[in-house]
Amino acid sequence: MRNLVVTLTAFLALSATYAQTADELKALQGPKKDSIAAIQGRVDALQAQINALPGWKKGAFGTIGANLSGFNNWYSKDAANSNAGNIGVTINGFANLNQEKYFWRNSGNVNLGWVKFDDKDDPTDDDSFKQATDVFNITSLYGRKISEKFAISTLAEYRTTILSNFNDPGYLDIGVGATWTPITDLVVVIHPLNYNFVFSSEDDIFESSLGAKIVADYTRKIGKVNFKTNLSMFQSYKSSDLSNWTWINSFGYTIWNGIGLGFEFGLRDNKQEALNYALNGPTPDAAATFDNIDDKLQTYWLFGLNYAF
Repeated sequence: MRNLVVTLTAFLALSATYAQTADELKALQGPKKDSIAAIQGRVDALQAQINALPGWKKGAFGTIGANLSGFNNWYSKDAANSNAGNIGVTINGFANLNQEKYFWRNSGNVNLGWVKFDDKDDPTDDDSFKQATDVFNITSLYGRKISEKFAISTLAEYRTTILSNFNDPGYLDIGVGATWTPITDLVVVIHPLNYNFVFSSEDDIFESSLGAKIVADYTRKIGKVNFKTNLSMFQSYKSSDLSNWTWINSFGYTIWNGIGLGFEFGLRDNKQEALNYALNGPTPDAAATFDNIDDKLQTYWLFGLNYAF
């Protein structure tokens, strides 16, 4: 009994000592965290000043996502013997020149994806990788500053696919107007005079027109996080059927030596593409028109390993 009492007393004393030590360490840890936050704040402020200096600023980050699988005699599946795969690659890059009286901003986005499903018991199926995602977009914006936050600008933007049907359709926007930079890294372009050139073999569906162009782009690196969001809109003066918009968001978190996790998702609305798909897609509808098609929101996303250059 005496030994049990001694043991319990020692255990309680040890627990109290541990609790006291943990509380003391946590108390010491608090000010250090505050100091780290203060230092990081000063580093971020200095980085903001560096970013505002004249000269070229360049950068890029990308994401690779892959999922491969194989099954043999897996009888709980309809295709007991099969191989499947999904591969996606996205790259975001920019090269921006900032001078006292003018700026020149250039950016590009590429997103490519492939999928496959091979039923090894079906010799007639297609076992090759098929195109899943195909996005190619480059933008060049030149502005002549009239104040710290406003500039007279001209913009050229080109969008198409590159894995198949290159430039069919392809979209080239060229216009003039104003650019507003309310805060660092945020650029808002408003061009009331813009011509949207559309290149396509389907001339009865796709049509070029005059309209207004609005672009909002926010690209920033905060510590280990790379972030980019870009909204590009064209409003046709001829018909809303010829208008379109695309919104792409990219995130990258660096874990070690430039390697980390990345996520990208995109949204698009384009009625001309919807009509072309209805007339020439897998299940053609000869009666489809701009007035009766179901213009659904286009989306894509990719998650995988990320690398920051």
